Amino acid sequence: MKYAICNETFQDWPFEKAFTYARSLGYTGIEIAPFTLAGPPAELDTTYRSNLRDQIKGVGLECVGLHWLLAKTTGFYLTTPDEDVRRITGERLAELANLCADLDGTIMVLGSPLQRNLLPGVTHEQAMDFAADTIRRAMPVLEDRGVTLALEPLAPTEGDFLNTAALGIELAKKVDSPNCRLHLDVKAMSSESDPIDQVIRASAEWIAHFHANDPNLLGPGMGEVVFDPIFKALKDIDYQGWVSVEVFRYEPGIETICEDSIRYMREVEARV
Repeated sequence: MKYAICNETFQDWPFEKAFTYARSLGYTGIEIAPFTLAGPPAELDTTYRSNLRDQIKGVGLECVGLHWLLAKTTGFYLTTPDEDVRRITGERLAELANLCADLDGTIMVLGSPLQRNLLPGVTHEQAMDFAADTIRRAMPVLEDRGVTLALEPLAPTEGDFLNTAALGIELAKKVDSPNCRLHLDVKAMSSESDPIDQVIRASAEWIAHFHANDPNLLGPGMGEVVFDPIFKALKDIDYQGWVSVEVFRYEPGIETICEDSIRYMREVEARV
């Protein structure tokens, strides 16, 4: 397994401290949330990008890519009937693809539920078409820069659009690009009717990225979900991508989350 961790986990830690600590624990990848950077992608100049890339590489990490793509922004929306908004949202995704590639990342996880929930009068079927249109506008840049957009299904508690892996695959098919695939998240899959390992096996051909966490919003092994069948399924489908820790609660403390998560995942990997 290739283990990564999302950089917002480190909250107010300086990047150098966070990256060095993550590598010391055995993580080999770092996943970046754009809202943790110095500004919107268009405002991050070549020097800033190269310095951040060098910081990541300098401690022996790889940049996985970006996630929380539209979080803490205004004016962007994935599933809107407003064509102008879809256009500028597609442009933002293209800007993020350039940023991702400049950091040597290859994955962008598209979750951001607040920018995709169903608007009044819009059906889920219509929203799928609107989302596909928005995403297709960015695909030429993603394809040119070698970046894969990984669509993230989320649980109904987080939003009302794209709540299953099957719907994520359906949307990827609508986009119809080799650079648009599926992201799976343990927390989100816990809400599906099928067991998580079954969802993984059924989605095997489409998985580009994977988040390890728990429905309690903490890290792997810090809640009720047992990861043995999950890692067994990833092994059986020969998943070669990253397993990236993403949490949403920080009360145990940064060190505890980081250390306990990778220790648990290594124990599970050794068992399966």
